[in-house]
Amino acid sequence: MAEITRDVLIVGAGAAGLTAANDLRKAGLSVAVLEARDRVGGRLWTDVVDGAMLELGGQWVSPDQDALKDTIDELGLETYSRYREGDSVYVGPDGQVHRFTGEMFPVSAATEAVIAEITSQLDAMVAEIDPDQPWAHPRAAEWDSVTWDAWLRAQTDDDEAVLNLAFATGSAMLTKPTHSFSLLQSLHMAASAGSYSNLVDADFILDQRVVGGLQKVPLLLAERLGDDVLLNQPVRSLEWSDDGVTATTDELTVRARFAILAHAPVLYSRIAFVPPLPRRQHQLHQHLSMGFVIKVHAVYDRPFWREQGLSGTAFSPYELAHEAYDNTNHGDERGTLVGFVSDQNADDLFALSDEERKERILASLSHYYGPEAENPVVYYESDWGTEEWTRGAYAASFDMGGLHRYGADLRTAVGPIHFACSDMAGAGFQHVDGAIRMGHLVASTIVESRRAAGDQAEVG
Repeated sequence: MAEITRDVLIVGAGAAGLTAANDLRKAGLSVAVLEARDRVGGRLWTDVVDGAMLELGGQWVSPDQDALKDTIDELGLETYSRYREGDSVYVGPDGQVHRFTGEMFPVSAATEAVIAEITSQLDAMVAEIDPDQPWAHPRAAEWDSVTWDAWLRAQTDDDEAVLNLAFATGSAMLTKPTHSFSLLQSLHMAASAGSYSNLVDADFILDQRVVGGLQKVPLLLAERLGDDVLLNQPVRSLEWSDDGVTATTDELTVRARFAILAHAPVLYSRIAFVPPLPRRQHQLHQHLSMGFVIKVHAVYDRPFWREQGLSGTAFSPYELAHEAYDNTNHGDERGTLVGFVSDQNADDLFALSDEERKERILASLSHYYGPEAENPVVYYESDWGTEEWTRGAYAASFDMGGLHRYGADLRTAVGPIHFACSDMAGAGFQHVDGAIRMGHLVASTIVESRRAAGDQAEVG
């Protein structure tokens, strides 16, 4: 078995791990990045399916995502705005299609007033939340003991208002049923985007895309590291002590002073730690789980919805595809729609055959765009639940009560082992921006600890 020695071992070649590796190299430390997959990028994956370029994973860039935007600029990549000219579409509880412009769904005046009032209340609550430590809020334990759904229903008996308010952090972001996570988890999700209003504003959250796909970010970061990125190397065991770590794959042993686990925390259990991780970590990891969403790609010979004066933006808490957008690639004459089927609806669809599932999803899209939506020339479903090295989408979040109980331990190093990924970010939580922020943070922590150890050695 081959052996190599480095200053820092990074497990996972996603945005967090590759950002950390590049920062450490710039600081003069040697690195090795071990990636279980046969590609870099983690939950970023741009691929060609039946002749169509599709962003199978993360893809959007928001105005507040400074870490991601800085990386895009530094790598020399170009961005373009998501198409949004024309009317949006909303399907109400009666199944009727309503065209509208602006941020507010075309609901009754009474429902609109309720949504506006509760949104204002949520913005005030979110403003009190530090996204890096939501558990520190004086009411964290209280807010972590009530479900997101229960809290909303305690504010109003307007069901349409509740479903539209719950949507942003439920189906759209955490991708879990709203009865399965807490008010605090929802507030943290909103705080990571700056406010609840930001989170419900599609023009803000889904603002721009990278020409050629967002996976270009990790691809270019990995290119700079050259042979220090090793693919098809799932780490089977990690021995650790105060003196360093030894990682073993099926064909390689890596010895290093530090290790960074830069992948989703739900995968920590795939590694045999010697000695085992502390009890606190064992408990913590049992209270984190991935959400689940099907990302649906439908490519047409042209963006026919634009001919109808539609932007492609569509929402409905009553539809199987709860949201959809114009996802046409830069410079492409064809039109692409991207839709999302989340949590329980996604689970239910996978009880069906492939053809039945496709038929049901396209029928839902046709409720927004008309019958032409049922006949794409390319159709593909991103199913991250079947990805062995991801196991869900978009990211991991806590079960009821878990965030205030264990959140402070998420980033806490265990001896020489450090942790970094979007699942533990404050700003940019669940997004590529958060992954990059965590990569920078953990790299600077290791550099500082090396510097401090050097200073102590000199004093000694």
